[in-house]
Amino acid sequence: MSDDVELLYDKDCPVCEYYCQRIDIESSTGNLVRVDARDESDVMNEVTAMGLDIDEGMVLKKDGEIYYGSEAIHQLALLSNRKGFVNRLAYWTFRSEGTSRFLYPILKACRNLLLKLLGRSRINNLEQEGRDRF
Repeated sequence: MSDDVELLYDKDCPVCEYYCQRIDIESSTGNLVRVDARDESDVMNEVTAMGLDIDEGMVLKKDGEIYYGSEAIHQLALLSNRKGFVNRLAYWTFRSEGTSRFLYPILKACRNLLLKLLGRSRINNLEQEGRDRF
């Protein structure tokens, strides 16, 4: 089994890009591999095969397990090395499953509004009709 922990996110989202490039995990946990959901990858294919809409949530894959949306951000917070402002803030904010479940939809709605204002396209990995734009 690989020691890689894969973080699948939308690199075209400025907020996602900022957060995902600054978050880091404990070295004893493994190597955090950041994967752009707009690129072809095994983990993206796996997420699509599972029927998970990447436009609705980030994905964390650890030890073969897929975490999606609020579960992903919660797991990432628990794995974080807590070094630096972003890692500490993420840990203190998302270490609770309940808080993660509460905050994630709010943050996702803000993200979707930002991407709509920026005129960005959806990834639309499930190829749903009429879901090309935010």
